[in-house]
Amino acid sequence: MKYVSKSLFCVFTYCFMSFVTFAAQEESKPFEAKLSEDGIQRVEVIVDSYSFDPNQIIVAVNKPVEITLKSVTKIVPHNFTLNYPEAGLNIDQDIVPGEEIKITFTPTKTGSFEFYCNKKGLFGSHLKKGMKAVLEVRG
Repeated sequence: MKYVSKSLFCVFTYCFMSFVTFAAQEESKPFEAKLSEDGIQRVEVIVDSYSFDPNQIIVAVNKPVEITLKSVTKIVPHNFTLNYPEAGLNIDQDIVPGEEIKITFTPTKTGSFEFYCNKKGLFGSHLKKGMKAVLEVRG
């Protein structure tokens, strides 16, 4: 009986995680940050199970960017990794479940730059599960 219960639990967990991964891979609408009166481009990003929303952010080059990362997960920690030092983008920031954090940077080159979560959990790498997005820096 214990074996059957464990097997059913494993099947249920696998199906649930597959659904979450599929749902997380949906495309969100691109978000174009506008320059505020204080000269900062602000973006709010929802950090959920295997997703960032929006998953495409458009900002201007050589203008400060402030991203507020809001974790809506209750247990699973995530992080924000954006590793392009040649473009002024060198961030590896942990995000506590249920919390929010602000990161600031100034992109110095135009281009498309992938950011992602590099955490690994019971069900594998968050990046391999689709937890990535794009920062597009325009001139």
